[in-house]
Amino acid sequence: MYNIISKTKYTYAFSIIVTLLSVVSIFVWGLKFGIDFTGGTLMEIKFEKSVPANQEIEEKLRDLSLGSLTIQPSGNNSALLRYASEDDATNQSVIKKLEEKYPGATQLRVDFINSSVSKELKSKSLMAIFWAVAGIMAYIAFAFRKVSRPVESWKYGAGAVIALVHDILITIGVFAFLGHYYGVEVGIPFIAALLTILGFSVHDTIVVYDRTRENLIRSSSKEKFPDIVNRSLNETLVRSINTSLTVIITLLAIYIFGGDSIKHFSLALLVGVTFGTYSSIFIASALLVTIYKWQIKS
Repeated sequence: MYNIISKTKYTYAFSIIVTLLSVVSIFVWGLKFGIDFTGGTLMEIKFEKSVPANQEIEEKLRDLSLGSLTIQPSGNNSALLRYASEDDATNQSVIKKLEEKYPGATQLRVDFINSSVSKELKSKSLMAIFWAVAGIMAYIAFAFRKVSRPVESWKYGAGAVIALVHDILITIGVFAFLGHYYGVEVGIPFIAALLTILGFSVHDTIVVYDRTRENLIRSSSKEKFPDIVNRSLNETLVRSINTSLTVIITLLAIYIFGGDSIKHFSLALLVGVTFGTYSSIFIASALLVTIYKWQIKS
């Protein structure tokens, strides 16, 4: 049996360092927001034959200096173009350039996302994350309400939330770094990825917590709480790693072969799931033991 709990000081140190670096990158560089959050134009173009490669379209439109340009094939020989401009003259230039290069190309629709809508999306995204975290904490506290020895049930929820905040901050920090150095933008899919990370990470944490609850009920009063938590971690360790590895392998396949439209979505999930697995094993349960030791000293 591995003495995972004995490594707490090292895992805490690692997590604190990585989290602080993430927070610094968020405050110094910030996220590079896409048109979902900054406003811009969404244009759908239908091509006469097949949709050209993204790089080919980007090269043709390079002279227009379109900010935040993304191209996504949408089926039926159509493609969605998103860029940070609401100027009608710019839109006319875009369709003109494409018609020159691809005869028969026609504009199916053009939609404008103004800044007020973008601000509303941003605030609603933040609220969605906040209420998801609050709901998770409340649910865990309720689910473990019958476990009051030796740590109160609401502290299970607090431990899980700290681990979740750890995962989210690191993921956002990574994308702040990528946005600053590689121009990676975030939009609504990134928010969906963060919410997915919350769900996956807490799933692993609850598995460990549930085994801890079972072992608390079965164990004798002589067995120390840190030993019970460590035994619970060992009993669920292989399951947690195997589950996460299958998800990570799938996400890697999506990242490599899935195309540009979901590349950054899968990357966010990769970062979040990896650190979510780590935090479920080394942070969430270790926090219960730390709280228990604080209670003994006080």
